[in-house]
Amino acid sequence: MQSMTISIRIPKDEAGRMDSLAHHLGMARPTFLKQALKRGAADLVFEGACQAYRSGQATLSRAAEMAGLPLRDMMLRMEDADLELNYDVSDLRKDLDT
Repeated sequence: MQSMTISIRIPKDEAGRMDSLAHHLGMARPTFLKQALKRGAADLVFEGACQAYRSGQATLSRAAEMAGLPLRDMMLRMEDADLELNYDVSDLRKDLDT
């Protein structure tokens, strides 16, 4: 797997907090930052998928696909994301066509 270096500037107090967390978790700073970035990105992708579902731009199955989740997992996370199931015959047809 190829990798690349990305650098960012953050306030010293945030860097110190991250170093403390990494130490507390028994991780090196780079390992901690990679995991934090992956989790944060996954959360942002999930939020985008939820917004698409809320606004009617995506069916639930499409939102799950956008979030990179199996439909079942998306459904299990709906309550925490304050999503309501909006599913009718036209949604079923869209899902069957994809």
